[in-house]
Amino acid sequence: MLIKRFARTDDASSPNAGRRRALRAGASTLILALTGPRFAFANAIVAVRVWPARDYTRVTLETDNPVKFQQQLMESPNRFVIDLDEVDLSPALRDLVAKIQPNDPQIAQVRVGQFKPGVVRMVFDLKAGVKPQSFTLPPVAGYKYRTVFDLYPAVEPDPLMELLAQTANKSQAFAQNSHPPQTSGNANTPSTEESEAFFQRYAQQGQTTRPARPGPTPPAPAAPDKTPPLAQRNDDDTDDLPPPPRGQKTARLLTIALDPGHGGEDPGAIGSSGTYEKVVVLQIAKRLRDKINAQPNMRAMMTRDADFFVPLGVRVQKARRVDADLFMSIHADAFTSPSANGASVFALSERGATSATARLLEKTQNASDLIGGVNIKTNDRTVAHALLDMSTTAQIRDSKVFGTALLAEIGTVADRLHSKSVEQASFAVLKAPDIPSVLVETAFISNPKEEQYLNDPAYQERLANALLKGIRTYFSKNPPIAKNRTA
Repeated sequence: MLIKRFARTDDASSPNAGRRRALRAGASTLILALTGPRFAFANAIVAVRVWPARDYTRVTLETDNPVKFQQQLMESPNRFVIDLDEVDLSPALRDLVAKIQPNDPQIAQVRVGQFKPGVVRMVFDLKAGVKPQSFTLPPVAGYKYRTVFDLYPAVEPDPLMELLAQTANKSQAFAQNSHPPQTSGNANTPSTEESEAFFQRYAQQGQTTRPARPGPTPPAPAAPDKTPPLAQRNDDDTDDLPPPPRGQKTARLLTIALDPGHGGEDPGAIGSSGTYEKVVVLQIAKRLRDKINAQPNMRAMMTRDADFFVPLGVRVQKARRVDADLFMSIHADAFTSPSANGASVFALSERGATSATARLLEKTQNASDLIGGVNIKTNDRTVAHALLDMSTTAQIRDSKVFGTALLAEIGTVADRLHSKSVEQASFAVLKAPDIPSVLVETAFISNPKEEQYLNDPAYQERLANALLKGIRTYFSKNPPIAKNRTA
């Protein structure tokens, strides 16, 4: 029996060979089309960061390319669900679970998993209702693309109500002329006797209920103790106004807004040893806050009391919300040369920076919103540019007087002053139109020696004492204008 051999399917002489080769090539192309993009174009997660705070909790995903995502807010129980497209479940995303701390005000826990090929699902179990905001930031300052999820509490904290709650008992004690609490035994800290004498005079002199208009301030009268008495502000052009009723007094707490620079995604300047500006200025601000709160008729409000980012406009908003008498933004600057040194104080300028250093600082500080990450699509988190431009000549004048008082005290602590007079620049954070505002550069963090000072708790303590004495000196010669008693 003769057996005929079967022809090979890939034999070039076969009439169907070309068709078979074309089918095989098409099948291979289809398989690559279905599986290729997931691996060839999957977005690499560079880092995942979480910044919890009472104001809001921020979750940041840093990636090589912008991330496409869908989000959904769910109730009963409260959850925030995010689906990330063209993303694989990487170790960085798995680490997100461990980054959620038990004391996070908004997030109870998070679950992360590969929902389907090319899609990662993140489910945030919430402690209460939130108002989420999400946006993408372009690469800037060493960061790649950042996808930001901000979880604001459904009922946002009111800085004024928080301040009133914190100082209710203190206000009552001041009204009764109670003795101020004891402070630390540091030689630079005003003694209990000095504080009591100073603030008793303040209570006796009181404040008029009509705002004082600009005018020459007479020199403060001599005083038996080291702290000058609180001066009375006179007006040259108010003879037509009747004097306030005799014995009228407005006993209230003086409110100082402290603004530790940077925070969260914005580290600020970084020293050669790795010190973050945002860390040391927060430490200094907390020390100064405690010293202010230890004074019988002062209280401090901080624009941030933890490591999270606050937009420049919101810092101004918070100070105005509590009707602050003074605003102090605390920083530690950097320069291109490590030899630059010395502390300095800045007030607002409407005519440009007064030095090359001021111009550099103005540029870097005003870029904080770009680095920290602001949602430019929303207006309720920031102050309109029109408001920020409402600076007044009186505000700048009073800010320079305040800055001069601070420089006199800082000079007793720092090795040297970078400038012996108050410099000026167009810092956005100083543009509260009705609050004397200064920006204090405590030292050059780019200088290795001064970086060591900034990390030294003893130096921080001396600096905080100097700042407190500068505040007291300013008020002793420039009595605050009477304001709404509810503040």
